Amino acid sequence: MLLVGTFASSILVSSMAAQTQPPPQSVPASEPAKGQQAPPPAPKPSASASSSRYHPDRFAGRAGTYYELVWGVDSLILKWAESGEVIRFSYRVLDPAKAKALNDKKAEPALIDPKAGVKLVVPSLEKVGQLRQTGTPEAGKSYWMAFSNKGRLVRKGDHVDVVIGQFRAQGLIVD
Repeated sequence: MLLVGTFASSILVSSMAAQTQPPPQSVPASEPAKGQQAPPPAPKPSASASSSRYHPDRFAGRAGTYYELVWGVDSLILKWAESGEVIRFSYRVLDPAKAKALNDKKAEPALIDPKAGVKLVVPSLEKVGQLRQTGTPEAGKSYWMAFSNKGRLVRKGDHVDVVIGQFRAQGLIVD
C-alpha cells in the first residue's frame, strides 16, 4: 500500500513539474525601455483577406490542351445563375478559325446531364432571340450562352456535357 502511494505521488509531482511555466526570456534590444510606451501590435488579417490561391484544374489530364488545340478555346465555365433557372456556359476564344463552330447559328447547343437524365436547350425569346452570342469570334474575347434549367434539374456540382454541333465538352462541373 505504501508502495502504491509513493508511486502515485511521484506521478503527480512529475506531471506538475512538466506543466510549470518556462522561465521568462531575455528582453530583446528592439523593445523599448521601462517607462516608454510600446507600439501597438500589427492587426491580424481577416480570414477573408487571406483567401486561398488554390484554383483547381478545371479539366482532367490533357483535356484543356485538347480544347485549345482542336477547338481554339479555353476557360470553359458553367455557372448556376438566376437562382438555378439558368445555366450559363462561357468560353474564351484563342483561335477564331477553330472556334467558329461554337458560334455557328445553325448548330443547336445542348447541355446534357446524364445523372439527372435531362437535355437542356438555349431558349429563344420573341424580342431577343436565342440567349447566345453568334457573331464572328475574335481572339481573346469571351463568349457565352444560357441554357434554360426550368425545374432546377441540373444542380451545382453536377458533371455535364456541352454539345454544339461537332464540339463536345465532357465532364464540365457546374459552379
